[in-house]
Amino acid sequence: MLIEYIKTDFEFQDDRGTITQLVHDGWKQVNYITTKAGVFRGGHYHKNNDEAFYIISGKIELELEDIHSKIKEKYLTKSGDFFIIKKDILHSFNFLKNTELISMYSNGVEEAQGMDIYNE
Repeated sequence: MLIEYIKTDFEFQDDRGTITQLVHDGWKQVNYITTKAGVFRGGHYHKNNDEAFYIISGKIELELEDIHSKIKEKYLTKSGDFFIIKKDILHSFNFLKNTELISMYSNGVEEAQGMDIYNE
């Protein structure tokens, strides 16, 4: 599989609301992203970063391709899904609904030699 589903570290819910701890270590860059339905994002891979995504709300068709083996896979992701895309996996997102998500990079994409974002 080109995607690895993971679990949140901690969740707590009561009549006041919910607390979800995604992770407590291991990630150096965290982004909050909103995207409108019908938008395409991605079409790139990272050489030096694993990237994790937590879908807060929405629905995404995710297309992946291993740049070495050329294996391709598609996934339908939705609210509450939490997963990692490893380095050297080309990833593209087709947003089927308005979506809010968190993305996290293992090392951060801003590097001394430029951005760790590559197109095929």
